[in-house]
Amino acid sequence: MKLSIVSPIFNEADSLPHLFTAVSGAMQDFSGEWEWILVNDGSSDNSFEVMSPLAQTSPFAVKLIDLRRNFGQTAAIAAGIDHAQGEVIVLMDADLQNDPSDIPMLLEKINEGYDVVSGWRYSRKDAFLTRVLPSKLANGLISWVTGVKLHDYGCTLKAYRREVLKGFRLYGEMHRFIPVYAHSVGARVTEVKVRHHARVHGKTKYGLERTLKVVLDLFTVKFLVSYASKPIYLFGGTGLLLALASLLVLLFLMVRRVAGGVSPFDSPLFPTALMVGILGFQSILMGLLSEQLTRTYHESQNKPTYTIREQFQYPKPDEEIDPGRMEKLP
Repeated sequence: MKLSIVSPIFNEADSLPHLFTAVSGAMQDFSGEWEWILVNDGSSDNSFEVMSPLAQTSPFAVKLIDLRRNFGQTAAIAAGIDHAQGEVIVLMDADLQNDPSDIPMLLEKINEGYDVVSGWRYSRKDAFLTRVLPSKLANGLISWVTGVKLHDYGCTLKAYRREVLKGFRLYGEMHRFIPVYAHSVGARVTEVKVRHHARVHGKTKYGLERTLKVVLDLFTVKFLVSYASKPIYLFGGTGLLLALASLLVLLFLMVRRVAGGVSPFDSPLFPTALMVGILGFQSILMGLLSEQLTRTYHESQNKPTYTIREQFQYPKPDEEIDPGRMEKLP
């Protein structure tokens, strides 16, 4: 196994020397080839100046990526993944709240056949009202909406097989939703309890406003996972419901006109029904347009609408080899 560890860095100059020591100790018994990718996300302190000599004298392979400005954690993680060469990619924060000694445990689960191993900060050392409680609420909402049941989407410490990270790009705060994307293409996802430490160096970069961003990103994730390949199901279904509601109201007004002699034009229900009907028709048209865009997206870039885990080929019966043997294709 070739392993890549990716760590986004933003104003962690005080933590970096301790982090190098912790990672070196955690990986000393790892027998495979591995690399550590540090992505400096436009730090305003001297983080890059601190990590450069540490990387030069490191006994293991270190790759430094210095972004031109602060693009955000998700963009920094995406840059690290793009430059990683490992078959397995582990994401880990650089603030020492994630424990590098948990990485071998994640790799054990990968070796058991899982494609995604998510860390769960079971005993979290953060402020309850401003960090832990909002996180619990957000995790419950994400699990309910996406159907991927995880206790801790916000824990950066996760391990992925490279193949489940292909086919999508990360925007906004989307890095926490990678398990959802991976699950949508058939990845086997599991969760393990990991250690969590209180922050000793530097200041936290997260606040309550991030919870709102996560909720807004959840709308995008739900659409992309459930309706990206068939948007007509969302827009067309909504349009049909609106059209049906409009038809029922107009039918009621007609019956009331025939039975009671009440003019439908004197009721506010009439213009409301017409507007709802128009909205339903527009929604169906939007769904058809989205279907056209979806086909253009897949066909213009030769993107398949399926993913293959692995494939096998059985030899022909007349070949002079054991007919019971099957050959695994690359």
